[in-house]
Amino acid sequence: MYATTSVKTKSETLKNRNTAFIELKNISLYYSNGDHGLPILDGINLQLDENDFVCLLGPSGCGKSSLLNILAGFQKPAAGEVIINNKPHTGPNPSVGVVFQHHNLFPWLTIEKNIEFGLKMQSISKRERKQLVSHYLNLVGLESSAKMLPYQLSGGMKQRAAMARTLATDPQVILMDEPFSALDALTRENMQIHLLEIWKKTKKCIFFITHDVEEALLLGSRILVMNSCPGRIIVDLPNPLLHRAQSVREIKYLKEFNELRHHLISAIRSDFKTAN
Repeated sequence: MYATTSVKTKSETLKNRNTAFIELKNISLYYSNGDHGLPILDGINLQLDENDFVCLLGPSGCGKSSLLNILAGFQKPAAGEVIINNKPHTGPNPSVGVVFQHHNLFPWLTIEKNIEFGLKMQSISKRERKQLVSHYLNLVGLESSAKMLPYQLSGGMKQRAAMARTLATDPQVILMDEPFSALDALTRENMQIHLLEIWKKTKKCIFFITHDVEEALLLGSRILVMNSCPGRIIVDLPNPLLHRAQSVREIKYLKEFNELRHHLISAIRSDFKTAN
């Protein structure tokens, strides 16, 4: 069995982290429910390093997407603050990029024009935009699709284009809300491999929401589990598998993979039973 002492609580993890690129301090959130406030998040404290690939798991309704929206600056917490690179983060800005479950590409623009769009908004010169678009098309393997419109691409290609558009603006943090959940199994596996390669090349801080425990084990350098009613982080696990295999596919064959998978599922199930 996987040793439960290897799974660190948030307080134990915070004690061992001296510097942080992102800090969430006492984040709480309430939604209006008639005369009462419905608690969604309660006192969340979290620190992320610059090169972390953090996967967030938890039962439906535990507040995962709400936490991502607060990190993105789309939503203000009822209490607490977000600090990114030692600066308060209170609203959307180019330092934080977001990739959603649906690609949200502009259907009337070609793939290269979609990628260029954010660069235009940053007033980057035409020459530099061209270089950057070419670089990120190459990074996601879409050079031959540059002149195509989104409807001409497969689901996986659209998500790669969405990632390229986000990466091109050079955000410090990339937030991803179940970006592969609508893809078929084979395309999803290919996208996982591709994303992991991109992370290893760019070393961006990635915060990735998923319902898939196996996906978290395949991708995350750290794995978080949230409980619900209200949402709190109950597991913060450095992933010991990520650097012990040559590829994503090999991770599944490591001895500890099923033990870790069972442990994380048990943590999610125990909270679900408590909530119901």
